[in-house]
Amino acid sequence: MIKVISDDTSNDIISFELSGVVTGDDYENILIPAIKEKLKTNSKLKVLYHVTEDFDSYEMKAIFDDAIAGMEFFSNWEKIAVVSDVKWIIDGVKIFSFMVPGMVRTYANADIKNAKEWLRE
Repeated sequence: MIKVISDDTSNDIISFELSGVVTGDDYENILIPAIKEKLKTNSKLKVLYHVTEDFDSYEMKAIFDDAIAGMEFFSNWEKIAVVSDVKWIIDGVKIFSFMVPGMVRTYANADIKNAKEWLRE
């Protein structure tokens, strides 16, 4: 499940919380429309991508949709903070972050406050 979190008043920051099983429908009905809406008023976005402790897995369609969204909005990323204790997610982000035109950092769940502060800078 993907949920949009609106705990930040910065107009250029969008926050997502991932938990349970993340599906392709979550991307198509929640994440992608939220990004498109935010891009109506901002050409560059700062993204908080928080994978919670109760995250279980991605459906294959969600992995595909994640890649498509990354490409569709490729030039719109300014900063991306990925917060997770899931090793394969953090490792994957570190391996592929050089392909993202914006800055990418990873944080443990205990450091979510630091991730939010970095995005606000």
